[in-house]
Amino acid sequence: MNETPITDQLAAADWFKSSYSAADNECVEVSHAAQRVGVRDAKSVGRRGFTVGSRAFAAFVASLKNRSSDKMA
Repeated sequence: MNETPITDQLAAADWFKSSYSAADNECVEVSHAAQRVGVRDAKSVGRRGFTVGSRAFAAFVASLKNRSSDKMA
């Protein structure tokens, strides 16, 4: 995946994390912006994150889902 420094557009974006995340913030938050997905550390939201292309992020999430279902089989 190509990483790009987070933009000012994402600084004011709506960030969210998975409903499967634990309350201790050991996860990342994501935000959508113009064919990019911003990613940042949920416990350090003031620090810079990075963006990846929407297609690359979708492929990453799909691979995680496939790994998870393989473990259940």
